[in-house]
Amino acid sequence: MSAITSTFRRQFSRAVVGGIAIALATVGAGHAQTVRTIKIATSAESKPLAWGAIGVEPQGYEPDLLKAINAKLPQYKFEMEGVADIAQETGLATGKYDMAVGGYYKSDARMKQFLIPENPEGASLMKIYSKKDSGIKEMKDLVGKQIVPVTAGGGTYKFMMGWQDQNPGYKLNVTASNAGVPYPNRLNEIQQGKYDALVLPSNLGEQTVIDQQKLDIVASEPVSINNTFVLIHKSDENKVLADDVNKVLKELKDDGTVAKLSQKWFGEDISTYMK
Repeated sequence: MSAITSTFRRQFSRAVVGGIAIALATVGAGHAQTVRTIKIATSAESKPLAWGAIGVEPQGYEPDLLKAINAKLPQYKFEMEGVADIAQETGLATGKYDMAVGGYYKSDARMKQFLIPENPEGASLMKIYSKKDSGIKEMKDLVGKQIVPVTAGGGTYKFMMGWQDQNPGYKLNVTASNAGVPYPNRLNEIQQGKYDALVLPSNLGEQTVIDQQKLDIVASEPVSINNTFVLIHKSDENKVLADDVNKVLKELKDDGTVAKLSQKWFGEDISTYMK
């Protein structure tokens, strides 16, 4: 074999090996950079839980928590969009969104329809809001009082009806309403004496309204506590997403992130109530 032929073969072999190495590296890099976009529906008008109109980046407790989750899961890119409450679950069921957050309780119906991580994303603390001198501290104290009407079929209505069923000896004057009057207006109605008390989850920003408007109103200790959960569109592909989110939710509770965010947005540490 001539020196020229030998040299050519060595150079050819190096070129082939080098080309294969570059190709494999390129394929590996492309694989490593694959990031799945996750479309998320958040509440559009539930400050401080979450708010932000279409085209505006959502703000609040849940958007901040989602950002913390995404930071631990770089294989996903979370894209949040503020959506009217009535459209969130519909969009999730049809697959328009991969995830939804909105202070959701876990129910049999939702567990059949969606994937729900075992670890909660927050806690809804049902409280009674009344004037400081009212003496109202628990549900039994509402007997004979004028209670602000509650949304028909809503979580508060279901809670109050359930409490009434379990405590038949205490008759409450509960009325349902479809008026959709904002809770700041309702708090002012208590201040003015139109009603004696308002029963609502405390994660809607009531305390901020009370402080800003200097209302003579106080909140009771929680009369009911419900964990709230992330809902995920049910599909085989999203089973891994649900497992990943579940794992990170526990980490964020254990490392104090949930406590820090809830203190920032709600003025209290809801993580102590999360079971």
